[in-house]
Amino acid sequence: MNENMNQHMHSLTIGFLLLLLLAAAWSDIGSRRIPNILVFPGAIAGVLLHALLPQETGGLGILGSLAGWGTGLALLLPLYLLRIMGAGDVKLMAMTGAFLGAQGTVGALLCVLLAGGVLALGAALWQGKLGVLWRNLNVMLLGALAGGAMTGLPVSGKPGESARGAAAESAGSLPYGVAIAAGTMAYLAIDGWH
Repeated sequence: MNENMNQHMHSLTIGFLLLLLLAAAWSDIGSRRIPNILVFPGAIAGVLLHALLPQETGGLGILGSLAGWGTGLALLLPLYLLRIMGAGDVKLMAMTGAFLGAQGTVGALLCVLLAGGVLALGAALWQGKLGVLWRNLNVMLLGALAGGAMTGLPVSGKPGESARGAAAESAGSLPYGVAIAAGTMAYLAIDGWH
């Protein structure tokens, strides 16, 4: 393959990833689900495309693509196990990793987490739950600083309100597929689409 053809194939690979991310975000907004019929074939396509794409033009090879898939899975799986994130979100990040490789997945995840924070803040403002979000964040930070032993300390000055009880109210759920799509797109823009 000549250089122009390789660059064109790389652009198509990134374009295909972006289409998959937009479809996942749309589905997550509409149904709060990211379908397996999207993420599993998407991950396979990412691996196959990188098997064909030469390394000189951004190709990762099969092992590099699989490493990205595993990185995406490994980084978000703990959040799923803690019931902070849905399984579809984890699978979507793994699929994204198949297109970006391990290093790109870590960079994209940083942007995804920032996008998720902005999304959470916007949703809390929109729903009038900014106070709940702030209280839950304080409880999480206090718990982390105390090594998870924050069960009986008062957090708001109200008698009988402990750290455990203070975070009982949810600030709402988010279509995190939107954050994954937005954060990945931001990462690709920052990285210059490489």
